[in-house]
Amino acid sequence: MTENWKDDNCAAMKSHYAVYSVPKAAALWCGVEKDQIDEILSGITKLSESGFGRGVCLHDDVPCLEPRSRAIADAILSGALAHGREDGNPVDSNDHVAAERRHVLGRDLKCWMEAEFPNEKPAFLFDDIERNSHDSITLEAYQSLKADRDALQLRVDALQLRIDDSVTSFKELRSEKKKIEKELSSVKAQLSQFNGVGKDKDYSMLAKNHYWDKLMHLAIRVINEYPSWKNNQRKVQKTGNLQDWLVNDCNANNREAEILKKILSEEFPELN
Repeated sequence: MTENWKDDNCAAMKSHYAVYSVPKAAALWCGVEKDQIDEILSGITKLSESGFGRGVCLHDDVPCLEPRSRAIADAILSGALAHGREDGNPVDSNDHVAAERRHVLGRDLKCWMEAEFPNEKPAFLFDDIERNSHDSITLEAYQSLKADRDALQLRVDALQLRIDDSVTSFKELRSEKKKIEKELSSVKAQLSQFNGVGKDKDYSMLAKNHYWDKLMHLAIRVINEYPSWKNNQRKVQKTGNLQDWLVNDCNANNREAEILKKILSEEFPELN
């Protein structure tokens, strides 16, 4: 069983009811780390030993300590900031408290600072949400904007993944394209080796060749007569009835029959 109450340090509540001396409040306001506070406080001096200067602190390493302790001291004297002694309980305006013993509650210091210095939000009084929000923006509005920002960031991340995938796919396609182009160039190169083959041959002599003339006329005949012959056949078999028709009816020899079957196959795809 998770015991969340053990991990809750009540930071907001502690800050609300914390009691701060004027020098300590000013030092924390200046951004001095909590583990260095005692060292800094041990080295401060007073602006003067009497009057208003008794409540104003100086330190060589913390230049802003003087103006901020002055602001707090002035607010206490003017009544703008409630104060008390070491126990933090606010005193009546007629009750005089020595400058060295003046203390303020965190809640009072925070309210005064919000009114007088709205842009000043030191971490010891304000939480992260308060420090990162604008005065004109409510907590609900800030949380809504933050949720919108987170949702948009998720969309941006998702789109970036899609872009990365697209880039990868593009690179793969480009690589494949280059590979195909390379293969195409190789094929073109091989084809170029055959360019011009036979160009110097004179095929006009074939017209005078008796065998070629006979084969040409025989091819024309079988192309014209094949459809009607096929219609009278239950099934055409190249090495069977087609071979017999070419040899016995068309008077082709076996070699011519093989050539004629190739010619018929180009004209009539069903023979393939």
